[in-house]
Amino acid sequence: MGCVNTHDDVTRWSSYVAIGDSFSEGLWDPYPTDPDHQRGWADRLALVLNDRRVAAGAEPLQYANTAIRGKLLRSILVDQVPRAIEMRPDLVSMVGGGNDILRPRADIDRLARDLEHGVVRLREAGIDVLLATGFDAKAGMVAVTRSRVGVYNSMIWSIAQRHGCHVLDLWGMRSLQDWRMWSEDRLHLTPEGHTRVRDAALVGLGLAPEASDWDTPLEAQAPTPAVRRARENAEWARTHLVPWIQRRVRRVSSGDARTAKQPELSAVLRGGEINAEDRD
Repeated sequence: MGCVNTHDDVTRWSSYVAIGDSFSEGLWDPYPTDPDHQRGWADRLALVLNDRRVAAGAEPLQYANTAIRGKLLRSILVDQVPRAIEMRPDLVSMVGGGNDILRPRADIDRLARDLEHGVVRLREAGIDVLLATGFDAKAGMVAVTRSRVGVYNSMIWSIAQRHGCHVLDLWGMRSLQDWRMWSEDRLHLTPEGHTRVRDAALVGLGLAPEASDWDTPLEAQAPTPAVRRARENAEWARTHLVPWIQRRVRRVSSGDARTAKQPELSAVLRGGEINAEDRD
């Protein structure tokens, strides 16, 4: 299969399943009425696809999201890919490998081979696939992974070309170079960041973004005084870095006790609306 030739026809996808880790679960973009239920770029994308379908006179979109925070790529491929295939959606977004790359001994070649195996299974089932590159982390805790992410990204683009996948280009997003797009843990996006990624996903699917300035960088702000920056770094380390290291030492994940927020294809949620059966 070659590259995808896209056109702005959103009605070709009547169902969409998001699979992956915390990025696709939507940390930290909580629904207004339930802080524990995350929205994120995938839910926001589903809502736009739904509304555009309805506006075009098509049936509403059916949507599921089985992404769970902390999951490694193997877990996504073993647990979530088969479930997605069982649901027989028209479109699946599969984003994974970021948690693996945070580990010093990550085997990038193995990750890419495993990812491609998952892509092949989805494409053989007749499902369109949206992949995503990793963020360009130039600063912060994950800056040490930048070269590994860059290699993984090049493999993702090759996989996408070989199998006719769409790509959400996170690496190329200029707006995400601003720390104001990132939550307090410096690993996950704010609601504004997720909104911009939603538009990047639309572009990756060959569709028009909701906002024309979706990747326009924010206006520059005054540099943070050194004393305040040191205080913020110390607070971040105490609140986020130390617990993260402790989980690695204990070999536990933040998602071990969690279940998928929307495990079955159903109507797209709006605002603070929550299906009781889909809550953890």
